[in-house]
Amino acid sequence: SSFRLQTGFLGLWGKQVDSIEYYKHQINVLEKRMALERQKILKDSKSILPVAFVSFKSRWGAAVCAQTQQSRNPTLWLTNWAPEPRDIYWRNLAIPFVSLTIRKLIISVSVFALVFFYMIPIAFVQSLANLEGLERVAPFLRPVIELHIIKSFLQGFLPGLALKVFLYILPAILMIMSKIEGFISVSSLERRSAAKYYYFILVNVFLGSIITGTAFQQLDSFLHQIPRTIGVSIPMKATFFITYIMVDGWAGVAAEILRLKPLVIFHLKNLFLVKTERDRAKAMDPGSVAFGLVYAVVTPVLLPFILVFFAFAFLVYRHQPHVHSRIIASLLIAQLLLMGLLGTKKAANSTPLLAILPILTFYFHHYCKHRFEPAFRKYPLEASE
Repeated sequence: SSFRLQTGFLGLWGKQVDSIEYYKHQINVLEKRMALERQKILKDSKSILPVAFVSFKSRWGAAVCAQTQQSRNPTLWLTNWAPEPRDIYWRNLAIPFVSLTIRKLIISVSVFALVFFYMIPIAFVQSLANLEGLERVAPFLRPVIELHIIKSFLQGFLPGLALKVFLYILPAILMIMSKIEGFISVSSLERRSAAKYYYFILVNVFLGSIITGTAFQQLDSFLHQIPRTIGVSIPMKATFFITYIMVDGWAGVAAEILRLKPLVIFHLKNLFLVKTERDRAKAMDPGSVAFGLVYAVVTPVLLPFILVFFAFAFLVYRHQPHVHSRIIASLLIAQLLLMGLLGTKKAANSTPLLAILPILTFYFHHYCKHRFEPAFRKYPLEASE
């Protein structure tokens, strides 16, 4: 018996041929094209990249070479630990040193601009929580807004959900920016994208949510009383952050561990695209897998929600240690904002006593960075013997 297929579009029409003979012919055609392309590359000097992967007979030699400067000119030889073959992002492998510096500068400016561009939708989302302002802008919506169910939904759940929708497309944009920046491995691209995303969350979701809406009106009225404005506006946003922690925190860690999106994509690929075992393995590739500190003192009602989030997050993210400096930054912000809040609550005499906290926190960060970070970035010679 033999299998026959049609050679037209997606096998829906066209001439019927024996499938085995057809694919044998296709393999021969592809092999000839590969041989021609290989010869073309070997003869073209532009196709030879100024990059080399070096293998060593001992781990000691690799450790010494990767952690020392090979030339007096620091831009002449750039040595790094080589990522594994599956982790290499080949397009960025041979970008010149000067070009890398220019790319990083351009992307830094672009990220800065994008952060503040996103303030516009963030401000709109926060206006939903201020229904009085929404009624003034759109008075025809007043009968609908005054309905108890609609009003509760708009004030409680919708701002956090709408904000999550705005931030959903952000990781893809940041990944493109990281690729332009010139990192040579997929894992480093993901880490840099995560770092940029952290800045977005800090500036837009946290600080942006505080200074928009009613708080933004206060800034306009009391620009010369910024500490008082911060002290008044932070408690006003507690309800929003409760819903945001529930939507993004609780549901986010659950979605991370359930991985519903890759599951759906796998079944779609398995249904329409998978033809061989290699296709199936590729389709099954799972990929690589801070507000609570401020509000713990200001609005303690957030603490149960934060506790549940960190309990779930510990199970999901405990093998991702690149958050230490971000936790420290959150601590510093929490301490500084607490000092500003106490200054507005007739507790100004207690504020100087808190001044030591940011100093101790920064010293702890400095100690951890110099004590433990080299263990993650350098390979010990003792272990290479």
